[in-house]
Amino acid sequence: MARLFHVPLSPFCRKVRLSLAEKKIEVELVEERYWEGSPDFLRRNPAGKVPVLRLDGIMMAESAAICEYIEETRPTPALLPSDPAHRQEVRRLVGWFDDKFHHEVTSKLLYERVNKKVMGQGFPDSRNVKDGAKAIKYHLDYMHWLLEHRRWLAGDDMTLADFAAAAHLSALDYISDVDWNRSAAVKDWYAKIKSRPAFRSILADHIPGFPPPRHYNDLDF
Repeated sequence: MARLFHVPLSPFCRKVRLSLAEKKIEVELVEERYWEGSPDFLRRNPAGKVPVLRLDGIMMAESAAICEYIEETRPTPALLPSDPAHRQEVRRLVGWFDDKFHHEVTSKLLYERVNKKVMGQGFPDSRNVKDGAKAIKYHLDYMHWLLEHRRWLAGDDMTLADFAAAAHLSALDYISDVDWNRSAAVKDWYAKIKSRPAFRSILADHIPGFPPPRHYNDLDF
């Protein structure tokens, strides 16, 4: 069985979990307190970051590289389109959420509100929280624009771009930091992806000291 060293609210870990679940790959989840820098974990990934996946006898790190490996070795169901132009668009949007969205929103809301407390790094920086709350509005508006022109974020089919976006938004939704009333299109998109069997384990996550809102695991919001 595959083994994933992860943190439940990490969007990068969630993206890998969604990819594994969509392709029906059984995985053992092992919570890793990576910030403690244990020698065992650093041997698995000298960068000291999650996720780390053991699959096919290989120890892999970096969520983008992991998802590419999963896609190349388990191509069905496809999460990357065969057309090069469409594939490029998926990768662009994955980069958008894992880089731009992460730095402008996730790191300023989730990391300030939750990670600092869990890691014993003090109190949230109110300026960062304010900046993150402002930035998420722009990103939700951009998603709304995309979904006005497409069935899914990158085109007519669900792809890894949708999982990357949902990984970040689901983690933020756990702490009630997503205004689902801002865009009916985005809310409908999330309801569709939230209802997939691949999402079940994510909706079952429970972080001690941080209970989720009532709507978090409600498929009808």
